[in-house]
Amino acid sequence: MHGDVAIAGIQMSDLVHITERVIVLSVVVTFLGIGLLKMLAARSVALMLTIVVAVSALCSLLGVGVIAWLMMGTADRDVMLDLMAIAGLGGFAVAMFVGRRLVTSTHALSSAVRDVSQTGVYVPPPMTLPAELNELSEALSDTHQRLAQARARERAVEASRRELVAWVSHDLRTPLAGLRAMTEALEDQVVIDPREVSQYHTQIRREVDRLTVMIDDLFELSRIHAGALPLSRRVAGLEDLVLEVLASAEPVARAKGVKLAWAAGRGMPVFVDPSEMGRALRNLLANAIRHTPPHACINVQAHARHGMACVSVSDACGGIPPGDLPRVFDVAFRGQPARTPGPTEGAGLGLPIARGIVEAHSGQIAVRNAGPGCQFLIRLPLVRPDAHAATRLTSTRLLAS
Repeated sequence: MHGDVAIAGIQMSDLVHITERVIVLSVVVTFLGIGLLKMLAARSVALMLTIVVAVSALCSLLGVGVIAWLMMGTADRDVMLDLMAIAGLGGFAVAMFVGRRLVTSTHALSSAVRDVSQTGVYVPPPMTLPAELNELSEALSDTHQRLAQARARERAVEASRRELVAWVSHDLRTPLAGLRAMTEALEDQVVIDPREVSQYHTQIRREVDRLTVMIDDLFELSRIHAGALPLSRRVAGLEDLVLEVLASAEPVARAKGVKLAWAAGRGMPVFVDPSEMGRALRNLLANAIRHTPPHACINVQAHARHGMACVSVSDACGGIPPGDLPRVFDVAFRGQPARTPGPTEGAGLGLPIARGIVEAHSGQIAVRNAGPGCQFLIRLPLVRPDAHAATRLTSTRLLAS
């Protein structure tokens, strides 16, 4: 074979010449297509997809056409061009189908997003979406769920804020009015008997102490709601915390004639702020003593279960109506009729504070009706979940009677 002859009898110089023409024509068509796509960047995806197919088909047609024009006879050239035209039409048909599918899917997705403003719920399109649009739909659904949860939390915080304002207007204003009346009576010398004056002074001191406790509770609750509760955590034995709280509550229980019985396990280390967690436990115990009638018994138990340290406080309050159980930890909730506030009742902030403190320690708090009253349960993560000794309770002891 001669050196300048290539395949099918085409000389190498002619083959190079054909290749150069095909490359030049393809580059020109490609740049024209890119320019057209830039001009139509804001138009439909279907149109841009059609342009991409048109550019590809035109490049192929030009390349085959040049080769057919130079290498084939008229009949063969016509057949080749007809086949290329049919292939191009097939490509256009597929491009239009895919483009139409994309447009339909995009419109369905846009319609689902617009419906959120009317229904408040994002409902994914019922049709099967392409992978990318389906991923976008799932992301929108997840985002909508997070926004719904955020709105629910915002509504809960707003409701709690309104309850707090109502609490301030009532539980603080009422004792202040009493203090003003007593001080005015003393100033105007309406009360001059030394014994009555002493009683007024004692009552004023009690009301001031009560207001101080209420304001401290309010400040604590505001820090909890703001997520700014400072915690100085360290490893502490839960049984030691329980015993300290029981020791501090013993005089109050004895004065009311309420019995305290406890049973605590050993080896229950928890990573907590002892001061704050002690406050939460004191709030639960004070609440139990307040609502337990004289000569009844309050049972406190601390044990480990499934890697969690558990403390339960069971009182004899008579139970809480089932409909009120979900609201027990709400601000200023006291409940009716078993928990009607009396003149020495708290302001209804003890249980919300206890819940905030427990949750700040990544724990859980719950309440249920059990036996003659209700049972409050705190669960905290153990530092060493495999501590088997924590499951063994000591014998029950009676602290107050």
